[in-house]
Formats: sequence, structure tokens, C-alpha cells
Amino acid sequence: MARGEIDVAALATGVAAGDRRALARAITLVESGRADHRAQALDLLGRLGAGSEGGRQALRLGLSGTPGVGKSTFIESFGLMLTGQGKRVAVLAVDPSSARSGGSILGDKTRMERLSRDPHAFIRPSPSQAQMGGVARRTREAVALCEAAGFDLVLIETVGVGQSETVVAELCDLFLLLLAPAGGDELQGVKRGIMEMADLILINKADGDLKPAALRTMADYAGALRLLRRRPQDPEGFPKAICVSALETLGLAPAWDEMQALARWRQENGHWTARRAAQARHWFEEEVRQGLLAALTRDPVRTRIEELGQAVAQGQLTPEAAAAQLLSLLP
Repeated sequence: MARGEIDVAALATGVAAGDRRALARAITLVESGRADHRAQALDLLGRLGAGSEGGRQALRLGLSGTPGVGKSTFIESFGLMLTGQGKRVAVLAVDPSSARSGGSILGDKTRMERLSRDPHAFIRPSPSQAQMGGVARRTREAVALCEAAGFDLVLIETVGVGQSETVVAELCDLFLLLLAPAGGDELQGVKRGIMEMADLILINKADGDLKPAALRTMADYAGALRLLRRRPQDPEGFPKAICVSALETLGLAPAWDEMQALARWRQENGHWTARRAAQARHWFEEEVRQGLLAALTRDPVRTRIEELGQAVAQGQLTPEAAAAQLLSLLP
């Protein structure tokens, strides 16, 4: 084997055995933009049966919230609670990417130091690479690799609050929205669409002087949730708002009980399997869209785009006519 060449079979064996170093190398491989690495990544995923119906499955949790709400503290406290129960927890924290260098701005291992040292946990900061919504394109494959490595729970932390929730909803089984105690007026600042996607709203920092404000905020959101249209994938009482304190580890166990109860109900009533099937179809179509967009950056299409763009800029063609000409070149 040539120097630097990846032994896909050995890597698959390592991932299947739960080797965290092998898992880190596998995720690096699926995140690579090189064509030869892409072929090897697909080979690796195929060998592991990653993401397939017969492969290992973990509970996939999506988590979002505004900066400063305490997402990292919550993930660390929550993760340590679960590893203390003997569970294996993987965290995929999608970092904002620098627009200049493309590198990661944050570093979630530095923000979750205790959890990163836990032998039953795996933390992977992943630059979003300027993807819409801040979720790296290959995050779904990273989730599948974590499942193949035998993790019981995969938690996907997103960047901020906004478009990322729509993307994460197509990756996870349960979606958690973490909020800080706030006045009633701030309820208006949370988009209705985000609340409609949330399965649980967790009001963090419910401790000390902030506890009364947290209880009021929980009541405000509980009232708002009752006004939303009932979703078929929810049992009675969901979605709901709960108070937690990541700093003092209060309310984490009840929140975990609620997550398990909701997941169990969806599994027993057929929503779990149907949802995962719909997600797989979504990512197939998204992969096709991304592939078509990538084709536009390669010659001869790229050269033709440049020529037509010049003609549009000089007023020789309308944008619509130029686009029609370009699209006629595609099969």
C-alpha cells in the first residue's frame, strides 16, 4: 500500500470496534472534498452498513439555541450524566467557519473539557464550511459513522438559531431548543417555525436569582405551545417546556425521561421508522442537488457560465435567455 493511502478495510474494522481514533479518522475522510477520498468514504460507509436499515441505530438529538444560552455547559452536564449511566455519547458540534480561511472559529473540546476526557464520550467539532444553516454537508454521514461505532446517543449541536434548525430536523429523531430565562416580550423574538419544530423546549439557567424568571419563561412557552397545531407524531402533552440548570445539573434526569418517553411512543406508533425513511429520501435528493451544483464549477460548464455572464453584463442577453442557454447544455 502506498504511503498515505487509506486502508478502508482496517478503518472499517476499527470503527465497528468502537475505536475513537478510527472514528475520528473516518469522519475526516467523509468530510474531505477530494474525489479519491469521496470514493473511499462511500466504500467505508458501505462496509459498515452505516445509515442503512439493518445497521446500528442511536437516538439522534438535535440541539440549538442562541449564543450564550449555555449549550456547551448543557451538553457537558447532560453527556456526563448519560456516560455515568453506562451509555456512550457522541457530540457533533458544528462550528462556524471563517469566511477567510474556512477554518473553525470555535473549538468545542475546549468548551467541554470534562466530557472530552470521558472514555465513553466522543466530541467532534466540525467546521460548517459556509453551508446553509451552519450544518456541515457530511454531518449526516458522521452521524451514521457514530452509530456504526456503537454510540447510544448522537447529539448534533448547531450554530445559533435560524435556518440551521430546518437542516437539523432532517438529521435527528428529537429536536431540542435551549433557551435562557427572559421576559415575556422576548417570546416574540423566537420564530414560530422554530417552536413548531421543537419537541422539547428547555429553559436553562433555572438556578439562583434566575429561577423565578425561568419558571415564568417556562409558563410563557408552555402557553404558546398549546396554541400550536397538534402534530401527528406527538403523544398527548408534547411538545412541552421544561426548566433545567446545566450548571447545577438540575432537571436533566427528568428531561432525559421525557426524551425517552417521546422516542419510545414514536417507535411504538410507527412514526420513528417513517420519519427516518423520509429523512433518507431527503438526503438522497439533497446529494443530487449538491452534485449538480458542483458540476457547474467544472469545465466546460464553468467556462460557458463565464461567457454567458459576460454577455449578460454587456446587455447582449437577458439573464433569463442566458440561463436557458446554459440549462440546455445539461442532460
